[in-house]
Amino acid sequence: MKVLHVDDSPEICQLYADMLATENHEVQSVNNGREGLDLVLKNNYDLILLDICMPKYSGMEFIHDLKAERPSELKKVIIVSVLELTESHRNELLKLGIHSVEEKPSTIQKLETIKKDLQLRK
Repeated sequence: MKVLHVDDSPEICQLYADMLATENHEVQSVNNGREGLDLVLKNNYDLILLDICMPKYSGMEFIHDLKAERPSELKKVIIVSVLELTESHRNELLKLGIHSVEEKPSTIQKLETIKKDLQLRK
């Protein structure tokens, strides 16, 4: 599985890369939301892990821009955040096409469950 992880924390990116590498996934990490969006527009990923709170260009901006450019990719996005999202935030994400939100740190088992769910939606 080809995974893109977008998070402003290099340490978190490394943690997820290490977790996913144990399952033989190909993981690419970037610490800048705009760079991540560019990669999604140029490449095909099976899964996109996205931090919602990033400086300069937030996960929400990423989602809105992705919806405008390549809305079919939204179903591949999993929000990974340390924040407890409010019900209104979750509803907004659902309206935009985001169905999965995980709290950091996640586990490989949780990510595998979400991956299976995404595959069923294809």
